[in-house]
Formats: sequence, structure tokens, C-alpha cells
Amino acid sequence: MIGIGIDIVEINRIEKAQEKNPRFLTKIFTEKEIAYMMTKNKSETIAGMFAAKEAVSKVLGTGISGFKWQHIEIDHTNMGQPIVNCYEGAKTRMEDLGIEKILISISHSKAYAVANAVGV
Repeated sequence: MIGIGIDIVEINRIEKAQEKNPRFLTKIFTEKEIAYMMTKNKSETIAGMFAAKEAVSKVLGTGISGFKWQHIEIDHTNMGQPIVNCYEGAKTRMEDLGIEKILISISHSKAYAVANAVGV
């Protein structure tokens, strides 16, 4: 294990951010992520994926700086397991740290979404 990150988000905070800024989704998420979220149409899904990106940024030791939000993508297997794809600045940081893969777990309750990431 090379790095670990965790993040927790209040789901209503994400709902408010969407209401306040119509470009919120396109600012934070890739087209693939947005397409996935639209199939779920739930705020907790959006909050969970937001928390996952934050957790991954902590694995990389930078937070969201040095690269764009879209450089971290949360995808899913056919079985629904979340997986991480890194691009450009995030991928470079991953390589610099010697991280081959980032494992992610996402969960939520009625009020909160949480994600845990591990770089291996």
C-alpha cells in the first residue's frame, strides 16, 4: 500500500451545489460519469462519486490541485463495482508515486456519502 484516502460528504451539500451552479456536474465529472449518474438519478450517487474523487486525490497526496477534477474518473464494472481511472496530471502523479492501481469503495446513508481509496 502506497497511499490511503477517505472522504465524507453531506448529500444535501451536493444538492445545493447543483441548484446554485447548473454547471456543477460538468465542472467536476467526466461525460462517462455523468451518463452513469443519470441512469441512477439519485443525489447520493453524485455525492458518493464526489467523495470518491476526493478520496483518490488524498491517495495522490495533493488534494484536487495540480490536476483537474476530470483527471480522476470513477467508472464501474459490469457488476457495479466502482473502479478508478486516472488521466493526465492525476495519472502522472500516480506514476511518480509508483501506484499501479487505486482501489475504491463507496457507501452512503440517507444524509452522507463516504468513499475510501487505497493506492497499491
